[in-house]
Amino acid sequence: MKKEDIQAIVQLLATPKKIAIIPHRSPDGDAMGSTLALYHFLLKSNHQPIVIAPNDFPEFLAWMPGSDQVLVYENDRVKTTQILQESELIFTLDFNALHRTGEMEKVLSSLTVPFIMIDHHQSPDQYASYTYSDTKFGSTCEMIYNFISFLDQKALIDKTIATCIYTGILTDSGSFRFPKTTGATHRIVADLIDLGVENSQIPALLFDNNSYNSLQLLGRALQNMVVYPEYKTAFISLSQKELDEFHYQKGDTEGIVNYGLSIKGIHFAAIFIEHKDENIIKISLRSQGEFDVNQFARTHFNGGGHINAAGGKSNLSLQETVAKFKTLITQIKI
Repeated sequence: MKKEDIQAIVQLLATPKKIAIIPHRSPDGDAMGSTLALYHFLLKSNHQPIVIAPNDFPEFLAWMPGSDQVLVYENDRVKTTQILQESELIFTLDFNALHRTGEMEKVLSSLTVPFIMIDHHQSPDQYASYTYSDTKFGSTCEMIYNFISFLDQKALIDKTIATCIYTGILTDSGSFRFPKTTGATHRIVADLIDLGVENSQIPALLFDNNSYNSLQLLGRALQNMVVYPEYKTAFISLSQKELDEFHYQKGDTEGIVNYGLSIKGIHFAAIFIEHKDENIIKISLRSQGEFDVNQFARTHFNGGGHINAAGGKSNLSLQETVAKFKTLITQIKI
């Protein structure tokens, strides 16, 4: 982060302020971890922070410290809009384009107070007054740890803040398996554990909480998997009818896309999930090696993300979206 930006932010935070902290729509572990870590840090620094999520977060993140204080824009647009309009400073974490907040975009775009962006995705938009954007990092939570250090406030990181940061690093690194997990990442994690993070309990809270229905849905997803060895590609599709059959809850499809990459010789995996309430097909893309799913998502499916992990959406039907994907994989080199 630029030295002059750090100095300017130090000045901004020198006096107590009303601060809104925003994750992206459908927040994951990194989005919730980074926003809640920053929330607790700003609270300790005598500010009045509040986290406003565009929509609900998954149940498997509801144990996180401070999650009960998170407001959801979709659940109370009037109250949250008023809070945003009264805020003196806005942090946007784990996304870099305001459209990633869904219907909140219109409200956020109308605000004139300073914005601070902290994010690790590619191609950031230019809406923020101060931007800490770096694709070398595997998680925004790792950047939050650095951000607090840049402000010379590392001593304020306690077990609560450390737990939030650890959660985001753990989830966005694929339990420390993904390529952007560096020595620096592990040194930060070591510091967090020294602060009291319960590193054996957190994975259980995150991953060992399946319902019977979610496991049945996983089974259906694996049955639906289509593999094209000649294109090193595997994909899964789930219809709204199938989601309803297994009483889908937010978070139930988390991580299913990765099963495709567990097949020997497969370097590109996708999942297409029909959401009739939003009239879209939600898409998750994963890759191994050099194939850039961020560019693929941006070019073909109104999305983006990282080289090896991205998301997108389609306004076509599920069948039409899958047909489009099948055509595309015959035209690319993986």
